[in-house]
Amino acid sequence: MKNGIHPENYRLVVFKDMSNDEVFLCKSTADTKDTIDYEGSTYPLIKMEISSTSHPFYTGKVKLVDTAGRVDKFMNKYKKFAK
Repeated sequence: MKNGIHPENYRLVVFKDMSNDEVFLCKSTADTKDTIDYEGSTYPLIKMEISSTSHPFYTGKVKLVDTAGRVDKFMNKYKKFAK
């Protein structure tokens, strides 16, 4: 590894999967303004839309996660090209 290119400000951060409310604690340098009380302590919170607990590859279940309406927007945009 090269010296001096890796961050040194690692801290414990809670990651929360918003699709199934699973949480896990690990070290990270990611910045966030949100916090959460977890196991009696307050930690920074990173919200995710998908993680290994909800991803179809790991769960074996096919599930469409479309929180921003991207699929509908795509279908409406290209509807005129349908035969």
